[in-house]
Amino acid sequence: MDKHNCTLYSSGLKGAEATFGEEAEKIGVKEVVYSFEGHKLSREKNVIVLSQDELERGDISMELASRMLNRTYYETDKIRKVLQTIFHMVNSGHQVFVVGSIQEDGSVKGGTGWAVELAKMFNRPLHVFDQPQKKWFTWRAGSWQEDSPKIEYDTFVGSGTRYLSDAGREAIGRLFADSFPE
Repeated sequence: MDKHNCTLYSSGLKGAEATFGEEAEKIGVKEVVYSFEGHKLSREKNVIVLSQDELERGDISMELASRMLNRTYYETDKIRKVLQTIFHMVNSGHQVFVVGSIQEDGSVKGGTGWAVELAKMFNRPLHVFDQPQKKWFTWRAGSWQEDSPKIEYDTFVGSGTRYLSDAGREAIGRLFADSFPE
């Protein structure tokens, strides 16, 4: 795979997403950061600010999101816009990589979990680096299976926790190094 034909999609927040962007930039992978008006970013390279109409294309029921993620999301404008932005990321990138924590019920903790649920719904190749376990897992046949994934598609998503551990940072670096050996 030619790294110069690849594009990373994220929302440029601190932690995992900024680190995905930094690693992509180091090796020459294109990066697109989706955002919305008033959203504070840590990484402001190649930002696409989604209009209200574009955001609404990714609209979801907060009740549905709450049910799918087994947690309560209140009807707030900012959370809705974050979830709408995540829709655009997952809709744009074929393969999805997330850094976070897999919960007992199989969901992933936090807003990051929405990227995971969308990837499942869209039948995207999905990989999560579970920071507490310090291991990568791939979603296959309805369950998480330990794996050593590589970037295998021209478009991919890098998402995850704002609270990136050293193990999470190393996992992202290793993912790029293994996927694009010099």
